[in-house]
Amino acid sequence: MVLGQENNLYKLIVTVYFVSSFLEELMFFDDYDPVRLENQLSGNRFIVIYRLSGDETTARNRATDICAEQTVEFPVRLLPSGVMPEKIVGRIEQFERKDETSWLATISYADEIAAGELTQFLNVVFGNISIKQGIQVVALRPSQGILDKLPGPRFGIAGIRQLVKVPKRPPLFTALKPMGLSAQNLARLAGQFAEGGIDIIKDDHGLSDQCFAPFEERVSCCAAAVQEVNSRLGRNAIYVPNITAPIELFFDRAIRAKELGAGGLMVTPGLVGLDSLRYLAQIQLGLPIIVHPAFIGSYAVNPQGICCRVLFGTLMRLAGADATIFPNYGGRFPLSQEDCMEIVTASRENLGTMPPIFPCPAGGMELKNIQDMVQNYGNDMLVLIGSGLFSNSNNLISNCQRFLEEIEKSCSAISSYQDKK
Repeated sequence: MVLGQENNLYKLIVTVYFVSSFLEELMFFDDYDPVRLENQLSGNRFIVIYRLSGDETTARNRATDICAEQTVEFPVRLLPSGVMPEKIVGRIEQFERKDETSWLATISYADEIAAGELTQFLNVVFGNISIKQGIQVVALRPSQGILDKLPGPRFGIAGIRQLVKVPKRPPLFTALKPMGLSAQNLARLAGQFAEGGIDIIKDDHGLSDQCFAPFEERVSCCAAAVQEVNSRLGRNAIYVPNITAPIELFFDRAIRAKELGAGGLMVTPGLVGLDSLRYLAQIQLGLPIIVHPAFIGSYAVNPQGICCRVLFGTLMRLAGADATIFPNYGGRFPLSQEDCMEIVTASRENLGTMPPIFPCPAGGMELKNIQDMVQNYGNDMLVLIGSGLFSNSNNLISNCQRFLEEIEKSCSAISSYQDKK
């Protein structure tokens, strides 16, 4: 056999092999109806932007892997051609350098693969790839279809302002602590906070149903103490208990807290789940929800995971939080000023019809930090000072009044400066 004939025979054998392999693969999906699938898709897609570490080849490979891993979780080359690889598999819309060691991949996903559920939406955004290295979620752009499926915040900035009757300045926010005090001890502090002018008084996130301050007794005593001050002095302070609990108790505690006079609810989504937060917002108990960042911080403080902006800002807002607590720079935690500014932006930026929510810088803040916070974040924030209110003098009511004075002075200074510009 001459050389040309040998080459032709080789090509024929290879072609037959691949055709037979292809036909064999199709046998697994011989009942698959691409027309039906096509008709079930709206064409709407949501966007996730990932920061991918490594050189360009490594990062591109990661982006391609994400597209399949987060959707079909199946080798794309083995899928039936057409609508499934083209519309069900994630699509790389943009790929660009971020810095010397990382790249940004903008990937879109069909709305339908999120199934109209927050749980599945989160699974698509950062499911299996959360177990892989070199990947960080840095931005979310939900489609209107996704937004329409989520209740979002029920109060937001405007609703909380109306509740506490604070139309312009940042509402004052504090926490009941330390752990180990009795319900009566905590109630006495709550009353002093309210008398001193604090607008929102919450449980510390570590207060649950401990024997020394059981949930029902604590909520009853603290709510009554705040209400007594409101009645006596014409105030509008609210008490916000921590209702974070095992799931079989979680919603019962929310309802019971309202019955006992709570003015809001605090939840730690890292412990009860973001979808529990969503459902709590959806059932509309008529109380604002404030979220605490405990347990999920490792997502954000590492170079892979979910960045601060998305984790503490966008996701909490999508799930229904009305205010989101985050560790401010200059305190006990390692977030940068840039990280914090991004959280504040995500709390207020346009997100369809969802109202903006209060960012709550916290984590070791003191009176000396107030001017800087007002200057950087403006008036639409909750200023959370906890232990710092005990360090100015031995008179807690006086310390709270000083807190209010510092807020008003800082707001006035910023306003005067802006008027002169």
